[in-house]
Amino acid sequence: MSLLVSYLVLPVEKTSRHYLTVCFIIAVCILQLGFIIPLGAQPEQCHDAITPNDMSSDLMCAFSGACLLAGGFAAISWGFLRSLSIHLQICWQVVPGRKLFWSSLLAGWGIPILFASIALARTGVSYRFGDTCHINHDKALQDYWGPLLAFAAVSTILQFATLGYCIRVYIRALFKDDGTSQSSSGLPSHNGSVKTVTAGQAYRRVQKAIGVQWRGIVIVVIIIVNVVFLAVVFVSMDNTQQAVLQNYGKATPWLSCLVINGGNKNMCLDKVKGLATPEPEVMAVLILMSLNGIWTLLFLGRASMIPAWIELIRNRFARKHDFVSVDAKGLSAIGRPYEIITSPPPQSADTPKIPRAAVVVTSPSSLDGDTIAALSPQSQQDYFTRDAKYVSPTMSFSTPRPPSSGRYQGREWDPVNTYARPWSPTTGKGGMI
Repeated sequence: MSLLVSYLVLPVEKTSRHYLTVCFIIAVCILQLGFIIPLGAQPEQCHDAITPNDMSSDLMCAFSGACLLAGGFAAISWGFLRSLSIHLQICWQVVPGRKLFWSSLLAGWGIPILFASIALARTGVSYRFGDTCHINHDKALQDYWGPLLAFAAVSTILQFATLGYCIRVYIRALFKDDGTSQSSSGLPSHNGSVKTVTAGQAYRRVQKAIGVQWRGIVIVVIIIVNVVFLAVVFVSMDNTQQAVLQNYGKATPWLSCLVINGGNKNMCLDKVKGLATPEPEVMAVLILMSLNGIWTLLFLGRASMIPAWIELIRNRFARKHDFVSVDAKGLSAIGRPYEIITSPPPQSADTPKIPRAAVVVTSPSSLDGDTIAALSPQSQQDYFTRDAKYVSPTMSFSTPRPPSSGRYQGREWDPVNTYARPWSPTTGKGGMI
């Protein structure tokens, strides 16, 4: 649920959300509701001394069972669609478009709803063990477990096919170095089709795709393994119960022990071996299914979401200020750091004109005492009226100098040393050779 809230609130560059990821997380959340709702409701499992409650006698059982069936099938179906999308991108270079988007939405939610409705109508759910309602045995294999295992098998085949293609591309890149072939020709290469793609190019493309999709691949494999394990345990439990119903001789020791001990089942637990699925297997299934949400958060969550949430909360609860310009904000923070020195007194006709640049704007805090005293009103008369003597630097070339002060003083121009043609008085021409 936290991932869905992050996808809804945070920007896409922080979450890298995608419709396949969002729908897969929603399916996992629906699956988890089947285990979370009974924890808060604390339903009554038994209808009477020997009959458990089912979907017709307990509304909470019907709701939690529907979430479990629909969420489990939706997780498998969206895992299949994600495996198909990755397979098409990596192996066939097909970019998913709008048609695949609408087809995925229709199949990803329509098929789970269809099979969950069929299972609820034909088979039903009841409190078979624990506080969660599970599907009954009658017609469960053909109505629910069979199609679910079929989708899981196809998803597994696609995953292994994609993995095999990646291994093949990696091996080709190891034994075929396309760098020499590309460097031997100076002409640009146009590799526009799959057949002309070199081993190195295919490896780089696959490496980039795997680097983006590896989290989704891992979480899909984990969910498929958990759901398949759940299906195998439930099918095994149903087959064991059917075998007991067909041969009551296997249950004779258990029934005899109950009669002798007055119905105390705790005294007869050693007689139940072979009549039911061991409790550790069932508890392992429930624990694995309850951990799917944690695995989804670990693999589909991104580290960039944490600073994005911190920044969002900080901006939300930060104190709002009115708009103030940067200069005004600096003046209010420091006080009054700037002081305009009093302009010079009015000038008469006899005094020389003082330029307008003589009005100085400075900061008193950045000046020492001597400077402030020199800029005081008493010293402004001397400062602006005295004659400043200009001393020309030694290496200054800003003023013209007479020819005698040049570096060629006392020398005559020799056309031979300068590689120039001597001036001819008849033609009046000369210049460089």
